[in-house]
Amino acid sequence: MNRESYLRALAEGFEPLFQAHGAALPAYRVTCGWPSRSALSEKTRRIGECWPDCASADQTHEIIISMGLDDPIEVAGVLAHEMVHAAVGCEHGHRAPFKRLALSIGLVGKMTDTTAGDAFKQYAQPVIDKLGPYPHARLDGTNKRKQGTRMIKASCDECAAESENGQGYTVRLTRKWLDQVGPPICPAHKTTMTAT
Repeated sequence: MNRESYLRALAEGFEPLFQAHGAALPAYRVTCGWPSRSALSEKTRRIGECWPDCASADQTHEIIISMGLDDPIEVAGVLAHEMVHAAVGCEHGHRAPFKRLALSIGLVGKMTDTTAGDAFKQYAQPVIDKLGPYPHARLDGTNKRKQGTRMIKASCDECAAESENGQGYTVRLTRKWLDQVGPPICPAHKTTMTAT
């Protein structure tokens, strides 16, 4: 089982919970990926997203669970949150229709950032146990390898002050040369250039 089939099976395991609370789920797909906005933000990180059916060429809601999650119960809570959006309609945001259904299935906390409450965990755990471990390892999107060949700009402050447009003599060099021999010298003014 891959992560997408796991997420789909998990969602199908939650469908009876939604039905028990009078919520019909429309056509939807579930995948693991990066939400379209704020996926890696420190302050406003999104861990799930539900796209409305009107955004899809085949009129299907698209649910995305962040690749930054790997704890099955957290994934279950985020998935249920996004399924609530699909069930009530994304146009309601986190307002009353969303809140009523989210609370009734056992999600708790601020509606924009719900978590799995005890009642939801009791429902979800047997579904998770039946599926086994979530076949995904958390991806740390903030731990990207830095580009090693970025060219650094060095400019002459005196040239910039003398020019009409505020830009003077500039050169680009690698960090290696800047560290080994220091910033270049302006050929016109014989002064050390500023590296930025």
